[in-house]
Amino acid sequence: MSKRKETTSKVQQEDAEREKEVLLQQYVDTGGHFSLVRNFRLADLVTIMNGFCGSFSIFSSGRYLITQDESYLWQALALPLAGLMFDFFDGKVARWRKSSSMLGQELDSLADLISFGVAPALLAFDIGLRTLLDTIILTGFICCGLARLARFNATVALVPKDESGKARYFEGLPIPTSLILVGLLSFWTRQGWIEGKEGIPGGLIKLWGEEGGLGELHPVVLIFGCWAAAMVSKTMKVPKP
Repeated sequence: MSKRKETTSKVQQEDAEREKEVLLQQYVDTGGHFSLVRNFRLADLVTIMNGFCGSFSIFSSGRYLITQDESYLWQALALPLAGLMFDFFDGKVARWRKSSSMLGQELDSLADLISFGVAPALLAFDIGLRTLLDTIILTGFICCGLARLARFNATVALVPKDESGKARYFEGLPIPTSLILVGLLSFWTRQGWIEGKEGIPGGLIKLWGEEGGLGELHPVVLIFGCWAAAMVSKTMKVPKP
């Protein structure tokens, strides 16, 4: 039985490599300064809009930190949700047009990292998770999202598929689920539980050192730490809708 599984796995890997070679050849065969743009599919442009929303959320977060104008914070909180809409529709468009590309897969992962990794982490920083330990955990959250997306790209061909060719499950928590955290931050913002108002729920604890030093931590940042661990989990299998 184990030998049969190994053989099946090798065949799947070989098929995936051949498919990548075919898809890559289209970029090699097309020359010119703007050959990359000419090779874009409609689905790729939809994916780029996901990245646009995430990037604009990051800039809106920066504007909030500079001006303390809460309208920028609400803008930053809303844009990742718009990114999710584009992330949902790019696959629909690819199947509708019956056109996909290797570039599209890479674009999708990079856009997801911006919209559902970097943007939510910066939003957490915006509302007050700003101590050194907070930022270390938020950075770990981004890096775990990066690792999770890289693993998905490397192993997607090996995940069991259904009759339509879609993967049956995700290994680890998909990074777009971080929008649940964005929703939580939105609720705190609505309630005024942010820096400069009533303060972060759970307050601030000192693990070592002096008050205002490097050993302070907001306990709620551990939610981001747990989410990061779930994203890179090998044993957690989330059914794909």
